[in-house]
Amino acid sequence: LQHIYSEGELGTRVWVREKEQFLPATVNSCGDGTLVVTTDYGEVLYLQQAEVTREQVYAMHQTSIDGVEDMSALAELHEAAIMHNLYKRYQDDNIYTNIGSILAAVNPYKQVPGLYDLDRVELYSKHHLGELPPHIFAVANECYRCIWKRHDNQCVLISGESGAGKTESTKLLLQFLSVMSQNSAGTPPSEKTTRVEQAIVQSSPIMEAFGNAKTVYNNNSSRFGKFIQLHFSESGNIQGGCVVDCILISVLPNKYIMNVDYKEQK
Repeated sequence: LQHIYSEGELGTRVWVREKEQFLPATVNSCGDGTLVVTTDYGEVLYLQQAEVTREQVYAMHQTSIDGVEDMSALAELHEAAIMHNLYKRYQDDNIYTNIGSILAAVNPYKQVPGLYDLDRVELYSKHHLGELPPHIFAVANECYRCIWKRHDNQCVLISGESGAGKTESTKLLLQFLSVMSQNSAGTPPSEKTTRVEQAIVQSSPIMEAFGNAKTVYNNNSSRFGKFIQLHFSESGNIQGGCVVDCILISVLPNKYIMNVDYKEQK
């Protein structure tokens, strides 16, 4: 077991293959022909050294031990390493993690101080994507830059299970874009909010009031999908937009079909 344990050092971080899955674990002892490890889930495993192979137990790479902001930098690309990295960051209130050009967000189910205040909006508006830690504002700012400076249409797809935070992520994107739109006009703060921007930001709770319901997974679950389109002027102002609602109709247990219901346009 030289690949996971040397010179009697305890505390070595390893991956243990158990029932077709990898578990993050820590070496407790490696003597008397028995390897003893404790998984991060509290389970103690006793493995016979003569039967342990490199495929069953191997040392955890430093990138998995430390955690990374972009999981494309992980040296170990398997489901357990991805979940372990997300969980490690989640414990430190780092709920956002990049996967290349994809942003993974873990619902913290609590308020994280300072995560979405105006200072954070201003900070991310002054940096390019990748210069600051992963954040939904970084994605929103990259979209805004491409729209305003390159005049390229942009699309953000927000997906996830019920309760994952899709509705909140949508509102945060709209919040950031609304602030950027207001700032682009060059008007004083007391006059920055326009009727269109107000309508866009305030549309979310109105739609929730009519289209959300309590489910076994989520107390405020959206019962429909949404396609939101924003229209920007050449100067970077939001000039209008539309929302298309797609009702979720149950056809089979745990299955859904998307039907376009109606469109509201301003």
